[in-house]
Amino acid sequence: MTNEQQPQHSTFLLNNKWHAKIVGLLVGILMLAIYLWIIGGITNLLIHLYNNILSNWTHGAERMIKEVVIMLAALELIRTLQSYLTLGRVKVTFILDAALVVLIGELISLWYGEYSTSEVIVNISVISIMSVLRIITTKYSPDDN
Repeated sequence: MTNEQQPQHSTFLLNNKWHAKIVGLLVGILMLAIYLWIIGGITNLLIHLYNNILSNWTHGAERMIKEVVIMLAALELIRTLQSYLTLGRVKVTFILDAALVVLIGELISLWYGEYSTSEVIVNISVISIMSVLRIITTKYSPDDN
């Protein structure tokens, strides 16, 4: 079939070509917003690091670690969105990577906070299960890359 003979699938208002362009535009805008948020986070991190370098250094280091993990989670989200734009779908491994980064950030927050042992064990258990799922999805992925 040539391009002229291919059937045009349509949604309620738009055909697939326009729908894909609109979704791509919205995902691109979302990625730009996340980039701006990361730049603001880095700026905020540097300001707080400068202000806490001499006084209350341990609190500043704790805050810095938490903010860096949050920015890493945002980068994983960007990677997921990029895979959606290039592949037209989201890989489960990317979703698991983003969730693992967020959960590890929560574990770090538990480390610095006054939380019970059961909360830490539950968090570690969820991270362990998700790590096993990540390994399984990588091993049995239908994609070569």
